[in-house]
Amino acid sequence: MTRQPATIAEIDAIYYRWLAAAGSAQATAQAEQQILDELTRLASEPIAGAALVPRIPAIIPQLMRTLQNENMSAAELSRQLAQDVPLVAEVYREANRPRYHSRYNASPSINNMEGAIMLLGQNGMRMLLARVAFRPIVSMQSGGLTIRTAPLIWRQSEKCALAANLVAPAMQANAFDAYLAGLMANVGLVVAFRLIDQMHAPDAFPQSDAFIAQVFAQARILSVRIAELWEFPESVTRAIGQAGADGHADPQAQALALGDRLSKLRMLVDTGRFPADDPFVMTGLSKAELQVFDKLADDDEDDE
Repeated sequence: MTRQPATIAEIDAIYYRWLAAAGSAQATAQAEQQILDELTRLASEPIAGAALVPRIPAIIPQLMRTLQNENMSAAELSRQLAQDVPLVAEVYREANRPRYHSRYNASPSINNMEGAIMLLGQNGMRMLLARVAFRPIVSMQSGGLTIRTAPLIWRQSEKCALAANLVAPAMQANAFDAYLAGLMANVGLVVAFRLIDQMHAPDAFPQSDAFIAQVFAQARILSVRIAELWEFPESVTRAIGQAGADGHADPQAQALALGDRLSKLRMLVDTGRFPADDPFVMTGLSKAELQVFDKLADDDEDDE
């Protein structure tokens, strides 16, 4: 029998249980419902949900407006960046990576901000600043489950953002908005795992298929609400909200949905849950999608 492509529900269920390192003990339906009720409440009260993740730097909305401008000025961006020392350090660190010097025959050391901005280019700066700015979102000190899952969710978010960015042009979607949506799409999932961390019984874990499906659905809604609070472009929040809709999503949401699929499968392969040639992973992927999947491999990343 020919295998059908894995559904996103199947991928999410395996991804969730892998993230949580869930054992065989199953929480009661009542315990699962209590967690879902609280997550639903947070999705309807996004300020409370946003309080469970560290705020992004105050400069970010200003930076995002500059980065959205196609006529972005390196001098203006340099002036804005000077307000945030960690961002400045990250820009220098990125600009001095060997890959840029070999690619562009640049000087061995970039030691001024405008030079770094020119070397990285508008698209490189956009992606770098977005990635660095949102990284603290999942840098949380909390219970053991959150400490385990938050860095993994962030790694998948970076892969999702890159994949969505790469597939967006073929879908007539905005590549940078797709990148932002990929970074932001799983903020709600971080909140969900914080709730699970706080509310689940030590000897029984919430992991029924119905529970997992609802966790991802409510987490997506919460991601939209928090993105709206943080002044993300409407095209980004709409893409996150529509990414789970079958057949009714706009191109931006389709790019995000494909990026989410490829990145979760990549995480499951890179961590040994599946071999790279497993039919569960490969079935249904086009040649172009397989090329993107290959680009997401951990060996190709040096930003971790």
